[in-house]
Amino acid sequence: MDFSRLILRSLLPLIIGIPILWAINGHLSGAAEIILMTAGIDVILAVSLNVVNGFTGQFSLGHAGFMAVGAYTATKITVASRSLEIIGLPAAVSDQVIFLVALVAGMIMAGLMGLVVGMPSLRLRGDYLAIVTLGFNEIIRVIIENTEFLGQATGISGVPYRTNLIWVGVGVIVTVMMARRLVGSTHGRALLAIREDEVAAEAMGVDTTGYKVRAFVISSAFAGLAGGLLVHLIQLCTPRTFTFVKSIEVVVMVVLGGMGSITGSIIAAVVLRFGVEGLREVQQYRMVAYSIMLIALMLTRPEGIFGTRELWDYIPKLRKRISS
Repeated sequence: MDFSRLILRSLLPLIIGIPILWAINGHLSGAAEIILMTAGIDVILAVSLNVVNGFTGQFSLGHAGFMAVGAYTATKITVASRSLEIIGLPAAVSDQVIFLVALVAGMIMAGLMGLVVGMPSLRLRGDYLAIVTLGFNEIIRVIIENTEFLGQATGISGVPYRTNLIWVGVGVIVTVMMARRLVGSTHGRALLAIREDEVAAEAMGVDTTGYKVRAFVISSAFAGLAGGLLVHLIQLCTPRTFTFVKSIEVVVMVVLGGMGSITGSIIAAVVLRFGVEGLREVQQYRMVAYSIMLIALMLTRPEGIFGTRELWDYIPKLRKRISS
């Protein structure tokens, strides 16, 4: 009974969310739908990076590299199987099933790459880890630019359009559920202990390197999911999409929302995406206004919007104020 209740609670966000997404999908203007999907992909990136930078207290600058691994893996599968159909399924359903397989394969490859990078580098701390992950990001980009199989610097064009509001919405729900379940689990408590004092955690018998590597693999896998969704939205898979600047952009979302806050990452990702799109009218000053906004926030609230707290942590305080 307890197990079935746990399964129901785990699936409830999807049971509620999918019909809502289904009703909204295709009923927004083209530009609004693309911006909303891009914001959703940003949420996946920010929440997944928060697992490493926020929950574990490490500092990774290589998220775009894992995005690239997931994106190219998914792209090669969907492009190669463009003319294939699963027997017994309508063509549209077959395409979606193949897309699901491609996304899962992208997550697995990105997770494996996270394991390869994390095993040696997560024995390091602080700035050293940031340098290693930054170097990995550049290694991935340079390898792609010099590999004919991956399209070199021009990338892979003609990627089939598969991403829609339902796929992005489900990706966001699954990512947030993962983060919520993780932080509330025994594994999550170990990660928080490492964040607060790694030496003390290790002295208490916590396998700090093992827990950090597992968190890094999870974070990398969901970055791969975001990469797969992004390239099947813009229909182009190119190394220019996964540069160091993209990694910095995701780090800014995490820091802005609050290191360790899931809701902070969600709100920061959405606000920044809509803010950037809203400033398109002043294209030449867009990044200047964007930078001024970030500087002002860091000066007035350096811990971010929520710090390490969540939106629901403020509900009891709000109730007390209302009752008083």
